[in-house]
Amino acid sequence: METNAYGYIRVSTREQNEDRQTIALREAGVPAQNTYIDKQSGKDFNRPQYRRLLRRLKKHDLLYVKSIDRLGRNYEEILQQWRYLTKEKGVDLVVLDMPLLDTRRGKDLMGTFLSDIVLQVLSFVAENERANIRQRQAEGIAAAKARGVRLGRPPRPLPQNYRSAYQRWKAGAITGTAAAKECGMPLSTFRDRALAYEGL
Repeated sequence: METNAYGYIRVSTREQNEDRQTIALREAGVPAQNTYIDKQSGKDFNRPQYRRLLRRLKKHDLLYVKSIDRLGRNYEEILQQWRYLTKEKGVDLVVLDMPLLDTRRGKDLMGTFLSDIVLQVLSFVAENERANIRQRQAEGIAAAKARGVRLGRPPRPLPQNYRSAYQRWKAGAITGTAAAKECGMPLSTFRDRALAYEGL
């Protein structure tokens, strides 16, 4: 029975570099044309390249990943995908950073039991790390706001006619809607900018 080797790489953002994973898969003997890369979060398995890979995998094929968190970061879904790949599709899985997670070894009851335990622990760790990352991000944002750091895009400069429109609106000569229209901005933006303008 012919066995084809495939590799799956995932990085969370387009800015992150996948070289470390690529090198590890090449060293394991995975051909470049059989390597699939997704540049998005591991929160679920709805990823285009992973879906393409699933369609190509056949019974007795071999799938390599560098580490379990490259497969995903959702505990339940990692376990579900692992079982789908190994039990339903009949694919062997190898996690390069964790030799115990190599389904070619220990096909007996003890081997399966050990790899199941290791998989559950690592999947839990992967999801826990994702939760920690979210918490660190939230704490970082809160700390930055407390220091007065403005997050997000800087506001666009006020149009040249803003002062005139603002003063006429404030004097009751025109409505807020008319003033906002003159300035080419939505009424809500005009009002938000008026609050900031009054505070200058």
